[in-house]
Amino acid sequence: MPSSQSYATDVYAQITHHIVQAIEAGADSENFCLPWHRSGSPVLMPQNIASGLAYRGINLLALWAAADRRGYTKGRWGTYRQWQKQNAQVRKGEKATPIVFFKSISRDAGDDGGETEVSRGRSAFVARSAFVFNEAQVDGLSEPDQPQTPQTLARREELDRFVEATGARIHIGGEDAFFSPAADFIALPDPDRFFATDTQTASQAWYATLLHELTHWSGHQTRLARQFGRQFGDHAYAMEELVAELGAAFLCADFGLSTSPRSDHACYIGQWLSVLKSDNRAIFSASGAAQRAVMFLKDLSNPA
Repeated sequence: MPSSQSYATDVYAQITHHIVQAIEAGADSENFCLPWHRSGSPVLMPQNIASGLAYRGINLLALWAAADRRGYTKGRWGTYRQWQKQNAQVRKGEKATPIVFFKSISRDAGDDGGETEVSRGRSAFVARSAFVFNEAQVDGLSEPDQPQTPQTLARREELDRFVEATGARIHIGGEDAFFSPAADFIALPDPDRFFATDTQTASQAWYATLLHELTHWSGHQTRLARQFGRQFGDHAYAMEELVAELGAAFLCADFGLSTSPRSDHACYIGQWLSVLKSDNRAIFSASGAAQRAVMFLKDLSNPA
């Protein structure tokens, strides 16, 4: 039987491989795009059929990549047994999509922790995989077949409140969008400088850019102090851009915003793929950092 360490490595490898394939497909296509831009018009938020909860972090990416690769337009997922409990049956021959979860275990006094992935005091967490199927892969649902409909920009007031609650200094004007760590402010062009695309209104493009820069803002040394270690080497800046890209994608899905690829990100694709292919855990690190940024920003708008 393989060790927990080798098992976890296999989980990382499977999920990383699928995400890399999706990024490569988008980079090689006639119109550059990424998997989180192509799962419908506004990005669908994958949800678990049993709990009704949205998937997060790396699992969100894995399911977006699978939906993009296989053309799924529905957002509900579940294991074989979870679908059976809904009186539905996964069709014969359908392929499952791997996701990952971390199981908490207790550490014995003599346990050196060599087979665990994360250790916290006397608790440890071991990576485990689960295999899920999309709603499009099952038959016999007892409820009417209703495709998940993403929310629209009718939530603009909620989005404005979310942004205001962060307290971020935002300077609107000029031609460029960026976050200045030294001066600790976000610069954004006027909304009328943004243009609509086939899948995104000009207003949505402006908000998506703002959410990207807010993700950068969250990593400031006075907040999450986000730094990528030596494992990324010269790719550190590109990886921070990936975190901001993922954080914005997660938030856009939460708010029902359509997304389009940023043209300036095409230059990062080579660096992203180089890092992801050389380190199976790099996409886990990036998506984890993006999820922490999202939760940090949400906590500011919903203080305890």
